[in-house]
Parts: sequence; structure tokens; C-alpha cells
Amino acid sequence: MIYRLAFCPYQKQFKRPLSTSHGNWYHREGIIIRLTDEIGNIGWGEIAPIPWFGSESCEEAVNFCGNLPEEITTEMIFSIPFKLPACQFGFESAWEDLTSPPTPLLQGEGSKSITPPFPRREGGSGGLGQFAGLLPTGIAALEEWENLWQQGYRTFKWKIGIASIEEEIDIFQQLVDRLPSSAKLRLDANGGLNWQSANEWLKICDKFAIEFLEQPLPVNEFDAMLDLSQHYSTPLALDESVATITQLQTYYQQGWQGIFVIKPCIAGSPKLLRQFFQQHQIDAVFSSVFETTIGRESALNLATELSHFSQRNRAMGFGVKHWFIEEETNWLDNLWKTR
Repeated sequence: MIYRLAFCPYQKQFKRPLSTSHGNWYHREGIIIRLTDEIGNIGWGEIAPIPWFGSESCEEAVNFCGNLPEEITTEMIFSIPFKLPACQFGFESAWEDLTSPPTPLLQGEGSKSITPPFPRREGGSGGLGQFAGLLPTGIAALEEWENLWQQGYRTFKWKIGIASIEEEIDIFQQLVDRLPSSAKLRLDANGGLNWQSANEWLKICDKFAIEFLEQPLPVNEFDAMLDLSQHYSTPLALDESVATITQLQTYYQQGWQGIFVIKPCIAGSPKLLRQFFQQHQIDAVFSSVFETTIGRESALNLATELSHFSQRNRAMGFGVKHWFIEEETNWLDNLWKTR
């Protein structure tokens, strides 16, 4: 089958900088791609890289798209190199959007619905309880958690490894004192701790029944992560370490028994990710990469499908929409006019 390809880069600003141990993130860059078949049907996909997680950069993705012909084949879509995992996801999800049975979308060019594919997850009583709401770093979390709680979130994620450990522990203790007893809290260090600080945090996590600590040590310290996982009751999760399917396969084979954080938009081929989950049962948490509604819909479709294979039913890390100004209903049309 032959498809006509069109693509358009985008950039959207965070309401406030997102601080992690990798630095401050001020805006999300990505690419929206459109595939059109021979009778005019359209499929949309999104390329949303995070290079510090090991994906290609946005510039590399733009260059890849720009070097493709205007007409591409199914074979080309499924032969994108592994070094371009965000491109793999974007093109395959656009192909699936075009060839799979329709979801509740508006029809016509540029008119993809901004309604998520599973409205029960984000609307109605307790809908946001299916997601983990991302809190701001630092002391701002002490105020923001209540806003998210009122919206329906019951699981929260807070990033650490940014300020001094003494300052963060002080804020953490205030946060757990304020959270309702039914709330769940997970911490994410983004690989920003060392051996000493990781042990210190895990001792505290064990006291407060934290759901899990995500990527306490850098990617190149897997043996130390294994050691940590065997000495504390708080579960550990790999995130940056398993950003792509190749990494996921590697660390599974090396014996990781903890949690795997899967970010579909940068993991790579949805087809290969499905194959992995059909062959191996793991404790998986699916997470956003701050994509637009296009990528979010594709990622949630895939995450919901694969969650049936997971060992545990954990809140998905897609509670991030409050970090951006809400998208207008015609945002895709407006973006396409700038091409």
C-alpha cells in the first residue's frame, strides 16, 4: 500500500518549567505526521522525542521525515531504524490510525478529536484516579496536590534529586503529612541520586509506604540498582534505563524483577512492544512524554491494550495535561496552516 506523507513540526510551552535532574524543560517540541491513502482516508501520528532519555532529537526526526519521499509504503513504515524510536512510534501509530477500525474521531482533514479514546479514564466519577498526577518540584507541591485531588487524582508523582536532599526530605515529610491516607505517592529521581542519597531516600520511603521510587541511580549503574532493590521494601522502577524496546529487552534478560516504566511514544515500534508483552509478563507502568493529544491518544490506546498483560494494575503516568495551556479544539487545523 502507498501513502502520501505530510508532516509539521510543533512547539508548545509549559505553563512553568519542568525541573528534573536532567535540567529545566521549557517547551515540548515534536512533529505531527499525516498519512493519506489512495482513497483519501487520513491517519495521524506524533513524533515526540526526549533525547536525554536516549531517543533521537527533534532535529534528527525532522531530518528523517524531510528525507523521505512524498509517497511511502507500508514496508518503509515498518523498517525505520531502531536509533529513531520516536519516529517508529509516530509512523506506526499513524498507520494504525489509518488502517484500524475508527475510534470516536471527527472526520475530515485536520479535524482529529481532542477527546481521549477512553473518556471513562478522564471523565466521570473517579476517572482521573486511573492516572498519576505530576506535582511540581519543590515546595510548590504542597499547594498543588490539593488542586489535583479535587480534580479526582488519587495517585501523585513528585520529582526529587533536584535540590539538596535535606531540603527535599523536609518538603517530602510535609507533603506526606498533608496527603489523605488513601492517596498514593511515587517518587522519581530521574537518575539524579548517588548510592548514599539513594539509600537515605529508600530508608525514608520504607517508613512512609511510598508506592515506588523511580530510577534512583543513573542508567550505567544497573548492578547497584539491583543491589538496592534487594535491601528495601519500597519497590524500584526503571525508567531512563528502559526507555526503548531494546533497553527493555536487555534489562529484562539481565534479571530485573522490579517495575518497568514504559513511555510508548519513545519506546519504539508498537508492533514490537506488543510482541514483548505477549511473551513476558512484567510489572509495567505506562507514562506520558508530554505529547499532544495526537500522541496521547495513540499512547493510551496502546497502554490500555498492553496493561492487560501487566502483573499489576497501576495508575498510568498520564496526569500531565495541567502542565500545558489546554489545547483549542482547532489546534491541529491551525498548526497545519503554518506548514
